[in-house]
Amino acid sequence: MSNIIYAIQSKVDNRIYVGFTKDLNRRLKEHYQGKTKSTKGFRPWILIYQEKAPDRASARKREKYLKSGIGKEFLKSL
Repeated sequence: MSNIIYAIQSKVDNRIYVGFTKDLNRRLKEHYQGKTKSTKGFRPWILIYQEKAPDRASARKREKYLKSGIGKEFLKSL
């Protein structure tokens, strides 16, 4: 199972949350149900971006990039 980097956007205030996981469906369910502390107060969320990474190190690197200013601008342009 490969690592998946994803971005979700709050329908409340348009904030973007970026993360990575091996099980995207499980992780999105946790966000949608309010089981994640950092996203709980900004539900509902919609998935706006996902991509596969070959390993954990490259997934972490890509996640870090997407959390940066230029990465967030890229996500907002989608």
